[in-house]
Amino acid sequence: MSPIEILKTIGLQLPNISTPGGSYVSVNIRENIAYIAIQFPILNEEFKFQGRLGNEISTEDGYKAMELCALNVLAQVNKKIGFDKVVGLNHIDAYFQPSKDWDESPKVVDGASDLFVKVLKEKGKHSRAIFGVEKLPRNFSVGLTASFTIKKS
Repeated sequence: MSPIEILKTIGLQLPNISTPGGSYVSVNIRENIAYIAIQFPILNEEFKFQGRLGNEISTEDGYKAMELCALNVLAQVNKKIGFDKVVGLNHIDAYFQPSKDWDESPKVVDGASDLFVKVLKEKGKHSRAIFGVEKLPRNFSVGLTASFTIKKS
C-alpha cells in the first residue's frame, strides 16, 4: 500500500503545502539527505492549535496538532521529493510551547512519531529530540522539522 492509500484507510489526507514564511526553502536537499523546514499545525492555510500546551491546548489536542505537523511534513515530501524516492525518515526535532507546569511532551510528540510509522512503516522509524520553547511563531503550540534519506537521482 502506498503512503497515500494508507492515509485514506486511517481517514486522513495530505493537506496543501504551505509556503515559507521567510527567506528559506521548505525542502532543502543535500546529496541524499532531504531537510524539511519547520512545519506548523496549518491545515490548508488555516492556523490551528494556537496557544500553550497545558493552558489553551490539552495534551490530547497537542497530539492532534503534532500529527497535523507530520501530515504537513509528508505533504512537503510528496510534493517536492516523491514517496518513491524515500529511503527512510532519519530524525525529527519537535518544538512545543508549554504552560509553566505542563510536562507531557513525549505524549504530544507521539502524534508525529505514530503517524510516520503508520504511513511509512519501517521507513518511518526515527530518532527524535523534543524542545520546550518560550514562543513559537503565530502562537502555534507545536512545530516539527524532519530529515529523510532519499535515493540518489
